[in-house]
Amino acid sequence: MFRAPKGTYDLVSPRAEAILAVREAMAEPLRRAGFGYIETPSFEETQLFVRGVGESTDVVTKEMYTFTTRGGDDVTLRPEGTAPVLRAALENGLHRGALPVKLWYSGSYYRYERPQKGRYRHFSQVGAEVLGTEDPASDAELIVLAADAYRELGLENVRIVINSLGSDESRPAYRAALQEFLGTLELDEDTARRAELNPLRVLDDKRPEIQAALADAPVITEFLSAGDRAHHDVVRTRLADAGLDFEDDPRLVRGLDYYTRTLFEFVHDGLGAQSAVGGGGRYDGLSELIGGPRLPAVGWALGVDRTLLAMEAEGLPLPGKTGVDVYAVPLGDEAARTLFGVVSQLRRAGVRADIAVGGRGLKGAMKAADRSGARHAVVLGERDLAEGVAQVKDLQTGEQESVALDQVFKRLTT
Repeated sequence: MFRAPKGTYDLVSPRAEAILAVREAMAEPLRRAGFGYIETPSFEETQLFVRGVGESTDVVTKEMYTFTTRGGDDVTLRPEGTAPVLRAALENGLHRGALPVKLWYSGSYYRYERPQKGRYRHFSQVGAEVLGTEDPASDAELIVLAADAYRELGLENVRIVINSLGSDESRPAYRAALQEFLGTLELDEDTARRAELNPLRVLDDKRPEIQAALADAPVITEFLSAGDRAHHDVVRTRLADAGLDFEDDPRLVRGLDYYTRTLFEFVHDGLGAQSAVGGGGRYDGLSELIGGPRLPAVGWALGVDRTLLAMEAEGLPLPGKTGVDVYAVPLGDEAARTLFGVVSQLRRAGVRADIAVGGRGLKGAMKAADRSGARHAVVLGERDLAEGVAQVKDLQTGEQESVALDQVFKRLTT
């Protein structure tokens, strides 16, 4: 028997319904804020990620699913969403219209990770991007919208951690100081190579021995220019104005090279090692890296899978509705034909309705009605047909009443 590939998973109800509900909850604050939906292919040209995400990142060097098509094209299953969305925005000329452009998206992403709880090779995210503005208010707006989504899901223990990685005004001096410090350490070959390509990647190394060695490393906040510091101060002020608590972490970095200035993560301590449930930041230079014009931007991605794990860690019930509201039980062919029309009418009116099929007897059909979670069962037999009525039973109270066939729809929709 075939099984799902290692590190992947199938979604079946009720968990599948919960995943859908989490996605919708994450998207709703974005819709209210005027974000438009965008969807990109599941695979892109490999160089989009090499140039955009960064060749020194673990994502590019170790985790991408890359293959050559029959036509000889080098493509990669998308490991993240920002570079594809920016590519799509540029290709479709969205940057030539009114700015900023606010976009949201949802989909599956792929990384060849070491599988563990909360870290999969196929995972689901909801993302948001604001393109075409350097205003720090957009950074704060996105953080607030993510916090609103977590709150509306009932989560109480999501922490907001922020930092600034500075801009081209600040980064060269910090990079030089960090490389000088790293040069004093005894690093393994891979880490030393990473330190040469991009020393900030070493800060993202989660190994305890590396983190211990970095205890005295310089921090970016000591090197911020006046402009970068002012930008970060506005972000902090706006978050406070919105009533959000947040933590400053001058050592916060993320696993992608394109970030500049504002950086943030949403952390839930109930998840162990995989504690980040989402995160993002500003990426003012990414458009130019992938061949576009200068287009400052900021965005985030929220992990749907990890958010659901965080809800379970807090003991919250699975969101999302399963089952139906009405279950129809026909007894005989003519009853089945009549109730098929009633059920179709109910569904068109927005009522969740199902009907027993396969000629089940009354006992078996009523067991199916109970399993469906329906509030009401509609039973129709030969005698009922002759009398022009149906039996409507409240499955919670056990009460049952005869309702004229032409009134069943009204009875179940009012």
